[in-house]
Amino acid sequence: MLTMLGSPRRCCDGITRRETLKAGALSSLGGFGLVDALRAEAAQRIPSGPAKNVILLYLLGGAPTQDMYDMKPTAPTEVRGDFKPIATSASGVEVCELLPGTARWMHKAAVVRSVNHRAGCHNTLPSYTGYEAPLDNISTTKSSYPPSMGSICEYLNQDPTRPAYVYLPCYLGWGQSIRRPGPYAGFLGKRFDPLYSECRPYVDNPPDKAYHSQVLRGEPFIPHSALDARMTLDRLDQRRGLLAQIDQQRAQLHSSQAVESYDQQKQRAWNLLTSSGVRQAFDLDREDPALRDRYGRSLFGASALTGRRLLEAGVRFVNVTWDCYWERLKLSYECWDTHERNAGVLKDYNLPQLDLTYSALMEDLDQRGLLDETLVVVMSDFGRTPKINKKAGRDHWTHCYSVMLAGAGIRGGTLYGASDAQAAYVAADPVSTGDICATIFQCLGIDPELRVPDRFGRPVHVTHGGRPIEAILS
Repeated sequence: MLTMLGSPRRCCDGITRRETLKAGALSSLGGFGLVDALRAEAAQRIPSGPAKNVILLYLLGGAPTQDMYDMKPTAPTEVRGDFKPIATSASGVEVCELLPGTARWMHKAAVVRSVNHRAGCHNTLPSYTGYEAPLDNISTTKSSYPPSMGSICEYLNQDPTRPAYVYLPCYLGWGQSIRRPGPYAGFLGKRFDPLYSECRPYVDNPPDKAYHSQVLRGEPFIPHSALDARMTLDRLDQRRGLLAQIDQQRAQLHSSQAVESYDQQKQRAWNLLTSSGVRQAFDLDREDPALRDRYGRSLFGASALTGRRLLEAGVRFVNVTWDCYWERLKLSYECWDTHERNAGVLKDYNLPQLDLTYSALMEDLDQRGLLDETLVVVMSDFGRTPKINKKAGRDHWTHCYSVMLAGAGIRGGTLYGASDAQAAYVAADPVSTGDICATIFQCLGIDPELRVPDRFGRPVHVTHGGRPIEAILS
């Protein structure tokens, strides 16, 4: 490789003048430009960290973490709420009394109590990417947005026979007939989007009003992932050959990114049909009914159990979202968006179900020897107001909330950062969403300083300036 000497001074985008000259020299020797240099750089950084994989439990809607992991028992009644803190397996760490299962695993977990962003409420882009900017529309996604953490894992995937990134139980916003931003590959291209499952949620007793949700049941599945009994592998291979002939007629389009993305998705579909690992992970009938009971007979519980099975099948990044299902199905209105009856929603449904699933996942991973190589993250898109409103709810709040990380790479029993006396604002060690993403990347062995090319070939850091929280890393 030819390196042109130059000043080490950095440009405003973070790369040095010397690196720029190196890329320019490569371009002059055969068209190997900055985009190719960035791809080569990424290819050389094969992830190797304490966490082989990650499972992200995403609580959509703004979870009230001051009622979960950052309680304020001495605050005024209208701030502290109805619940009391309890001791946990980690000395000096307390959680809500409705989270007894979670309490048993706090010696393996770290709680970051000073997360904040200024990108606006219900903006899901920052938590998935670390990119903190207000959006003109939080109900759709764009190809110009930066890639998610999972899509970076797919971008670095060295095994084309299986996905590195799976999203359960359906795409973000499906239950409200919208597409929320964040989980996608953005400017990297659709070929690095997650493999999405689908679901058919239902409840035993449909709620007659909002903020009175029932247990949402169902299981994630991959549609059309099994061969018809009449379709042998030979016949399928013949059809694949025919499709290849048709594709050859479109050879002039091969330089198109859209066609490249199509080819990637086509290969993914073929792999699902002809291999069993990922496909069988969705067959929960293979599991002991008692284990399924421990996870909870809910859509969230079934998705988390499927997520564990996907980790065993070699998937590197699994996302399990607790989503809303109101506009489409009139089943679950609030998810974690508790503008009314906050204590009732948490006590009757959200916290017991979360506690059941989280504690079962931690125990299951531990018993299988997977917890020491799996990072478990519980995260929401923002937080909720310190003061309870006139409808007994908590409203939107991005100024301070908590994120919990556990398992591989994490120093258990750790608290980092602090909110003020009312869990309103950061009192110590502020943490950005980029810092959370950088910490997850660090655990996975992915360099937080990694740069990927945007649509114009410009280098973009995957954490947008975020830095790992070293104090919670083992």
